[in-house]
Amino acid sequence: MRIMGLDYGAKTVGVALSDALLLTSQPKETIYRDRESKIRKTFARIEELVQENDVGLIVVGLPLNMDDSEGERARLAREFADHIERRSGIPCVFQDERLTTVEADEILAKMGHKAGDKRYVDQIAASVILQEYMNAHPDVLAKLKEEK
Repeated sequence: MRIMGLDYGAKTVGVALSDALLLTSQPKETIYRDRESKIRKTFARIEELVQENDVGLIVVGLPLNMDDSEGERARLAREFADHIERRSGIPCVFQDERLTTVEADEILAKMGHKAGDKRYVDQIAASVILQEYMNAHPDVLAKLKEEK
């Protein structure tokens, strides 16, 4: 079983997956769409990835404001997660995603890529979100390992 991390945005969704041992997170892909409202294909691709990778839990980045309040983007992320959970039957949890794009840009720069490179930044941000969740919730990981 693996855990999936998602960085939900207006036109992209970054995807990351844990390794089978639930120790590390790796960027997987970026799902693109023309408009925020055009999301059916995005859901379908996520469902494919869930099936292909035996995903048992999905971590969705929650874009909180710097004062810990939730704004419009957080509301949309919660709706997105609710749709995924209903469609896939896989539980979704949230991880604070503040500053993950900044961290993703720093990772890209260290690798010699341009900061903000849309080919990679969203999936790297998803990987950061997932790794932060895994680091913060060893109890959840232990339970998932027992359920295998």
